[in-house]
Amino acid sequence: MSSGWQIYWRLLRYTRLYLFAFMVGVLGFIIYASTQWGWAELLKYIVESIEKEDQQAKSLIAVFIAGIFFIRGVGSFLGNYGIAYVARHVVYRLREEMFAKMLFVNNDYYQRQTSGRLLSKMTYDVEQVASASTDALKTLLQEGFTVLGLMVYLTYTQWKLALIFFAMGPLIGGVVNYAGKRLSRLSHDIQDSMGDVAHVVTETIHSYHTVKIYGGESYESNRFLVANAHNLKQSMKLVATQAINTPIVQFLVASAFSIVVWLALQPTIFGDTTTAEFLAFILAAGMLAKPIRQLTQVNTVVQRGVAGARSVFEMLDVPNEANQGKTRLSHVAGSLKFDQIELRFKGQPEPAVSNFTLSIRPGEKVALVGRSGAGKTSVVNLVARFLEPSSGTVYLDDHPLQDLELQHLRQQLAIVSQQGQLFNDSVLRNIAYGALEDVDEQAVWDILNQVNAAEFVAALPQGIHTPIGGEQGTQLSGGQQQRIMLARALLKNAAIVILDEATSALDQETEKVIQEALDILLQDKTAIIIAHRLSTIESVDRIVVLEAGKIVEQGTHAALLAANGPYARLYHAGLSEA
Repeated sequence: MSSGWQIYWRLLRYTRLYLFAFMVGVLGFIIYASTQWGWAELLKYIVESIEKEDQQAKSLIAVFIAGIFFIRGVGSFLGNYGIAYVARHVVYRLREEMFAKMLFVNNDYYQRQTSGRLLSKMTYDVEQVASASTDALKTLLQEGFTVLGLMVYLTYTQWKLALIFFAMGPLIGGVVNYAGKRLSRLSHDIQDSMGDVAHVVTETIHSYHTVKIYGGESYESNRFLVANAHNLKQSMKLVATQAINTPIVQFLVASAFSIVVWLALQPTIFGDTTTAEFLAFILAAGMLAKPIRQLTQVNTVVQRGVAGARSVFEMLDVPNEANQGKTRLSHVAGSLKFDQIELRFKGQPEPAVSNFTLSIRPGEKVALVGRSGAGKTSVVNLVARFLEPSSGTVYLDDHPLQDLELQHLRQQLAIVSQQGQLFNDSVLRNIAYGALEDVDEQAVWDILNQVNAAEFVAALPQGIHTPIGGEQGTQLSGGQQQRIMLARALLKNAAIVILDEATSALDQETEKVIQEALDILLQDKTAIIIAHRLSTIESVDRIVVLEAGKIVEQGTHAALLAANGPYARLYHAGLSEA
């Protein structure tokens, strides 16, 4: 894993596109820092004017004060705006890259991550990066240049006394380094605990019906309390480390300042130095405390930012889906062949699919049946390359799927699953989605008529342009949602259609109407159908029965019933165990 500094430098590389704004910010903070030692010189000027009773010089004091504040304000504006401009644009780019990564990342990444953790990365973690890029960088530049300017001024005025502050440097560095390591570890723990909090919240939001029906309020509340308390504990450890780090550093600076004051008051040190020069030196030395304190506190923000950046970069470094294929077929007939397929999931002792060999002719309608866990959905996920076989090859029209360009392959597929997705958009945009967005509206109405959905869509407040609202189209009934997803798949007019429990949310009467429409719409298409209601697949060309990821029998509905084997047992049991 990369070190904190490697991660921070990688983050800073994003600033190269905004180099001009960054340099404006740096220049602004240099201007701001230069006014700090200017106060010491102004005090010297004031004392000298009073001692000499120079009225003309006294009259300029107000002008100098206003001038310093004006220069300070210009520098502060340029510094803050320049750095903030860079930081927010960096965060903007990071979020763009993260979302793009989410679109093209391997399917198994989603299986290993919770939606709460992914959401935490896109929100909390990136904002920690913004703080490190804005607040921390601003403090490092502004206060760093201030300390540098004051040290140069002190060295120029009395270099022997300035050596005392230099001598404290290693001690301060040691304290900051120790605290930094602890802050880094705690910041990483806070990132994880925030992911846990977001995970519990997201699960509860998605499953609120289940929570209420099964009386899970107390359980979920306790789960959230544990995650939230762990986050609080880690946060308080970080606060404690920061709280003790700052006073230690301040004590070291104050000790150096005390020694300087004591030595400065000795007549042998300053000798014939004037009162004005003495006061200017003491003022400049005293002004070191605040910027040094700010610099020690910035370590907390930097470490949080580094932890956030590490989380972000871990996601950005996840490999995309394998897409080495270059072949694009001019015509797709729709034949599929599974040749000696085995599919294993990490951590599972037995393969999900084993010794699976099956050929499907163009235009053939094949149903996959079997109890839950038999491997039906795994098989169809291999066709879309959501999963990759551990061994064996899947062919489309005699071309290995790995040889086909991935987007081209998926253009040949239309999928409707029980866990299909609807978006918080209009009915039209949910059907004419993605690559279908330019489809004529009348074509959408034609499809809606065919899936028995035109009547309820026309009755919506804004018809086909009505936003369905909420997550997963929760303003529609389950049956209505499923018909919208069927319409989307059929509008695509793909060569291969996969229906995974596509009519499970429909009543039997509606299902019969839609089944008749599907028989017409799928007439020239290859179809793979997964259904628990075996009555819906009686008319398919072939039924393939799976057990434990293996084909145990296949044939027509009538032939399989006559064989009185596994299919017949499932059929007569009504697939009650599925």
